[in-house]
Amino acid sequence: MKFELTSEQELIRKTAREFAEQEIVPHAAQWDRESRFPAEVVEKLGELGFMGVSVPQEWGGAGLDTVSYILAAEQISWGDASCGVIMSVNNSLACWPLVRYGTDAQKAKWLTPLAKGEKLGAYCLSEPQAGTDAAAQRTVARKVGGGYVINGTKNFITNGANADTLIVYTMTDIEKGHRGITAFVVDAKAKGVVVAHTEKKMGIRASDTAQIVFEDVEVDDDQLLGDEHNGFKVAMQTLDGGRIGIAAQALGIGQAALEHSIRYSKEREQFGRPIGQFQAIQFKIADMAMRLEAARLLTYRAAAVKDTGVRHSKESAMAKLFSSTTAVHCAEEAVQIFGGNGYSKEYPVEKLMRDAKICDIYEGTNEVQRMVIAASVME
Repeated sequence: MKFELTSEQELIRKTAREFAEQEIVPHAAQWDRESRFPAEVVEKLGELGFMGVSVPQEWGGAGLDTVSYILAAEQISWGDASCGVIMSVNNSLACWPLVRYGTDAQKAKWLTPLAKGEKLGAYCLSEPQAGTDAAAQRTVARKVGGGYVINGTKNFITNGANADTLIVYTMTDIEKGHRGITAFVVDAKAKGVVVAHTEKKMGIRASDTAQIVFEDVEVDDDQLLGDEHNGFKVAMQTLDGGRIGIAAQALGIGQAALEHSIRYSKEREQFGRPIGQFQAIQFKIADMAMRLEAARLLTYRAAAVKDTGVRHSKESAMAKLFSSTTAVHCAEEAVQIFGGNGYSKEYPVEKLMRDAKICDIYEGTNEVQRMVIAASVME
């Protein structure tokens, strides 16, 4: 088993790291304070090819593998988790289902602008009463002539207030439960699409999270993504890939926490010497480094399995679960190492702690990940 990156993958990693250092880190704290969407950075990510890393070149993407995408996502998230999740959603949750299930006409119209970073995508699955239980959703698409009319409400939509293109999951046959779900690609600026409000969040504050209401939104038959009533399969397969992106985001947060902790422990002195010379601090840093390495291996392996084209639900769930808990652990330990300073907004680790927690929750809570893993290993 080889663990070395190819020269191309290493170049992607290095490019993303340098971009994060130069374009993201200097502004991340301000974006967080102001809850400001970093539109200028998203545009530059598109120019670098990072908004459609694994999309084939013929459809405007960089045409790289999933491992390359994860390497880039990790480094961008190291700079700022908000930028990381904006990029992750566009790649994993908007572009991928179009690559996998879109027609050539849909790819030309919808996918190419997303992959180039000219437009931004969002994934509309969760609803006020249907989060983890996605099959309980009540957004309805009613067949009318040569298309459908969509009515309903979607909740906690990342990129929702800034998106141009929405992947929307609806009930086309409520009686069939999850077998009656159908996916559509929808223009976010279409008549009847309303951003009802955006959430005021604890973390990832530069990434908008919106509630979107669909009021008699008309879509044509050619906006149906995949087959009618096949939307649950589209949604779940999409989330398998999306969870690897969240794992990469968590890695970036955890790595930032580790690096800040090492630096601070060498500078901060107590009892006449740097606190990094005390075993209590060294053990914290050792555990952080160990857990990050394990999480990284799980995440890279999940990406590599996805690239083979085989089912990767278990690998994605393991990567997302372990990486997210590792990010939270590393961020909490970083705050502890910084002591009182760690609780202050004057230092970077309190933001990491706020940003890390969402990784335990979105794109399937960690309880759901354990269900997925258990179902796989016990079948």
